[in-house]
Amino acid sequence: MAGIATVLMLITTMHLASLVSALNVNYYENTCPHVDSIVAASVHKATMNDKTVPAALLRMHFHDCFIRGCDASVLLESKGKSIAEKDGPPNISLHAFYVIDNAKKALEAECPGVVSCADILALAARDAVTMSGGPTWDVPKGRKDGRISKATETRQLPAPTFNISQLQQSFSQRGLSLEDLVALSGGHTLGFAHCSSFENRIHKFSPKEEIDPSMNPSFGSSLRSICPSHNKVKNAGTPLDSSSTMFDNAYYKLLLQGKSIFSSDQALLTHPTTKALVSKFAYSQEEFERAFVKSMIKMSSIINGGQQIRLDCKFVR
Repeated sequence: MAGIATVLMLITTMHLASLVSALNVNYYENTCPHVDSIVAASVHKATMNDKTVPAALLRMHFHDCFIRGCDASVLLESKGKSIAEKDGPPNISLHAFYVIDNAKKALEAECPGVVSCADILALAARDAVTMSGGPTWDVPKGRKDGRISKATETRQLPAPTFNISQLQQSFSQRGLSLEDLVALSGGHTLGFAHCSSFENRIHKFSPKEEIDPSMNPSFGSSLRSICPSHNKVKNAGTPLDSSSTMFDNAYYKLLLQGKSIFSSDQALLTHPTTKALVSKFAYSQEEFERAFVKSMIKMSSIINGGQQIRLDCKFVR
């Protein structure tokens, strides 16, 4: 069985390598040379009006790539009895789809039928990081848009309640390593967590403990005041770190202080390899940013079967 698993992992890695090479940072050089600046302008305009946009775009891209690869299937609308990914339980809180729609409209005016929605989303995620004070990088392009989007498949997304074994399995199935797991988890430096995603840690954690004992007690108490048992406030929750609109390494520093939000964050301290990486990234923002860029390029290069260039990101033509 171990031999079969090794062979499957090797095939996955080789397949991923071939897909990465299929993408090219200069893909639109002759057909739509201003694609990067057009997408960046859309992200910038939206961010000026709403500081939650960067976190939303980064999360949207992650959720897209983990289901059927980075094919913009997360953007498709439900139709009749066909419920799309964006209406699956983990994606109900996704927002800022209009940013991608606006970028697409601008690109269709400049170079009709050329740029895929999947590439727009990958570029927007990069811009979201850069505009939040994080690093920039050249995004490989050439993704095609998918035609299939199923809400039932969103259960494949790694959940905030996952332990380290579940996280490792979820990432390795997509050709991503433990270092990728820790680096990409650093995306939690941006954004907001609703009470429902971490209530398991602050209410009836176990028969003997109300609050997860790995959590800083005063921090746990503050979360309980924001999210009381049987919370009725729809959008109640907390920022994912102390500087939730700034891309930095505060997430890792707080994790080491017992001030992480999700069980899946805390899980990074339960494996020697991931724990060492958390410490490394907490100590050096430069090391974190270098690893994050490498892992983002790797994740955004997962392409499993996009087939078209959608003229409207919300619908299959």
